[in-house]
Order: sequence, then C-alpha cells, then structure tokens
Amino acid sequence: MKNQKLFITSLCLLFMGFFSKTTHAQSIETSIGGLLAYGSEIENLGIGVNAEFGIADNLSISPSFIYYLPKSYGLFKTNWMEFNANANYYFVNDDKFAVYGLGGLNYSSISVKYDREVFGMTGSSSDGRFGLNLGGGANLKLSNDNIIPFAELKYVIIDGGQLVLAAGVRFKI
Repeated sequence: MKNQKLFITSLCLLFMGFFSKTTHAQSIETSIGGLLAYGSEIENLGIGVNAEFGIADNLSISPSFIYYLPKSYGLFKTNWMEFNANANYYFVNDDKFAVYGLGGLNYSSISVKYDREVFGMTGSSSDGRFGLNLGGGANLKLSNDNIIPFAELKYVIIDGGQLVLAAGVRFKI
C-alpha cells in the first residue's frame, strides 16, 4: 500500500512536469539511443534503450529499458529486466558537456527457470517490483550535434537494492 501511494504521487509529479512544457523554453532536444549497463545485484551486463525529452529549460524526462544477459546458477537460469521513468534536472548545460541529477520510478522483473528436473519437478517462477531511482549522469557534446554520448550512475531503491552503471549514445531526432 505504501509503495502504491509513493508510485501514484511520483507519477503525478512527473505528469505535472510534462504538462508544464508549454510554459517554458525548451533547451534539451529529443534524442533516442542505446546503452550498455552493469547491475551490482545481478552482477551482469545488460543492453538497453534510452530516450530523453526536454520539458523545460533544465528539465527532461528520460524513459529507458535494460535487459540483463541471462545468467545461470547451477540448475537455475535467471532473466532480469527493468523499465525506468526518470526526470533529469540539469545543473550544468554548456557547449562541452551537461551534468544532471536524476530521480524516477523503476519496475524490475525477474524470472527464474528450472532447466532440469529438480526434486522431480521442472518449471519457472517470476516476480516484479516497483522501486525508485536516484543518481546522476553526464552528456558529452561533440562537434557533431546529432550524437550525444552519455553515462549514468543510479541506485535503484528496491528489495536488496542495485547500483547500475550505464553508458551509451543517443541520437537527436
């Protein structure tokens, strides 16, 4: 119940920022791209997509998806993926680079498959949880305006917690 209230409150704040778009000049352009990530809890690499949409002078929303490579633990095979909806606030946004803090929502889904017969049984199980993201990142501005290399470090506040380091490239659209 507590997580649901937190989720609804955060979602309302995110939508309020989205609808304030018409009242502010937009200095952050829309971009989309790919990334590589490392999760400390799963201790594995992931691949994903990331986008960014400017909604105010120093504020953007940034949805992302990360799929961590499957990992085996003896007879068990795990799959882990996460969906994120972050708000990025830019502290520095000049000609060379941009630095931002991020906060947002996370939904992580984990599934475990029993590849072989275990105690006379085979099968699978899955679970999904909502959490919060807190962290920061930076965009590097190259002479080619259309390519934006970026890096992020965030902590996902969820059962067990996870530190995620991600880096990638977005392209302006």
